[in-house]
Amino acid sequence: MIRRSIAGAALTALLAIAAPAYAQRGPIVEAPAGAAEGQAQGDILVFKGLPYAQPPVGAGRWAPPRPLPKWSGVRPATAFGAACIQPPAGGGLYADPPPRTSEDCLSLNIWTPRAAHRAPVIVWIHGGAFVGGFGSEGIYDGTKFAQRGVILVSINYRLGILGFLAHPGLSAESPHGVSGNYGLMDQIEALRWVQRNIAAFGGDPANVTVAGESAGGLSVLYLLAAPPARGLFAKAIAESAYAVSMPELKHAKFGEPAAETTGEAVAAKLGLRTVSDLRGEDAQTLTNAAGMAGFGPLGTVDGKLLPHQLVETFDLGEQAHVPLLVGFNSGEIRSLRVLASKPPATAAAYEASIHDRYRDLADDFLKLYPSSDMGESVLATTRDGLYGWTAERAAIKQTAAGQPAYLYRFDHGYPAADSAGLHGFHASELPFVFGTIDRLPANWPKPPATAAEARMSDAMVGYWTSFARTGKPEAAGEATWRPYGSDQAYMAFEDVPRAADHLEPGMYPLHEAVVCRRRAKGGLPWTWNVGLAAPPLPPPAPGC
Repeated sequence: MIRRSIAGAALTALLAIAAPAYAQRGPIVEAPAGAAEGQAQGDILVFKGLPYAQPPVGAGRWAPPRPLPKWSGVRPATAFGAACIQPPAGGGLYADPPPRTSEDCLSLNIWTPRAAHRAPVIVWIHGGAFVGGFGSEGIYDGTKFAQRGVILVSINYRLGILGFLAHPGLSAESPHGVSGNYGLMDQIEALRWVQRNIAAFGGDPANVTVAGESAGGLSVLYLLAAPPARGLFAKAIAESAYAVSMPELKHAKFGEPAAETTGEAVAAKLGLRTVSDLRGEDAQTLTNAAGMAGFGPLGTVDGKLLPHQLVETFDLGEQAHVPLLVGFNSGEIRSLRVLASKPPATAAAYEASIHDRYRDLADDFLKLYPSSDMGESVLATTRDGLYGWTAERAAIKQTAAGQPAYLYRFDHGYPAADSAGLHGFHASELPFVFGTIDRLPANWPKPPATAAEARMSDAMVGYWTSFARTGKPEAAGEATWRPYGSDQAYMAFEDVPRAADHLEPGMYPLHEAVVCRRRAKGGLPWTWNVGLAAPPLPPPAPGC
């Protein structure tokens, strides 16, 4: 419960003279985890840097997160916790370096209405390719959500090699014989903390929505698929998720070496052959070196936390059956051009390459991604192979499971982004979703302070918070967002939100057929190896 100071004028004056610190004391919450003192920002209360698990250091490095014992006294919660260890930020579009990093980083932040009671809750998982990012980035400020009566919780989780290393020595330590997925375990532990504690902050533990973008959106898909996460959330939001093939723990499959094999190889490159060697290495040095050695963090199919490939879990209907809001951006690859192939010199060469790679599906491919504008076609191919197919597939499978699924495409442009060739770029929806147009990283194209941009942000905050509240996205005065259903409805965020149906006809069937054939053949991953980077398409297989 939240304590609210009540004092007469005389007592207030006396305290101001005798002990000014007491007069300035912030709101205090008595939670099962312990008492915490936050900050009041008008009608919003903010609690920063609350630990949700013990620090994963020493023997806790590469171990499941351990619950935190109740702390004593009143814990200050007025400063954000350290970000998890990550490589130094570069100077690109998304550069937003954390003030500090540490292995002691498993903390969360809460924005809650002052008078909250059984309020809906969104738990936000940051993006960053499982390599970087942190929950207290300015773009994720939860004030606008709290002003709409929704509590926002943002979390940190282990990243890079510290969060996703699989290794035979680590598997031998596990009672289940598994390793990897430590960052995902952190996310689940944070959700457990929310279940135990959020009622003290005015939240409803039975009405939690897990949400994230990019690697955070993929995390949401992982959580939907993870049996240990079942019952910890009631709804899900996945923005720009990518359901790529994952390594399996002990066996090479779908063109990926076993995760344990990769872990051993990376450790050997670094001259660290044993678990003891790995734990003895400085965390920052290890993180930097692993990245240089080519370690790519991703979830691992371990048979426990992630029982199957995501596509298989959703095909079997074994994912969490909860309402889903899911979508992607029209210009995803405009800011991620490293993922796109270089177009050939001529249209004839482009078409010949596509025929060689896509064979009996080449004509279908070229209708969607024609040679008449190869540059745009290459960007659209990679966008759809990663993000568009993932979003529509999730909507289809959740609908088949009897749950409402709300699909969107963010195709909103503004002068600074459009002039830089970044219309609808990856993550460009975030400042509109959070209402943080004024809290952007230094190199982010800035939306203008116009009524049109304010309207778009107000609408998206409305849709997202109403979905968290009721499972149905609604915004006052804006288009009605229908569930995907039988008419394949979706919301197009363009100059304004526009209700539409049948998103890019032919896109989903093409990419689904490609993935299906690769799965049937085996030995082929499904990632961004599409279009001009695609291996020759296997022949049709039963069910494809």
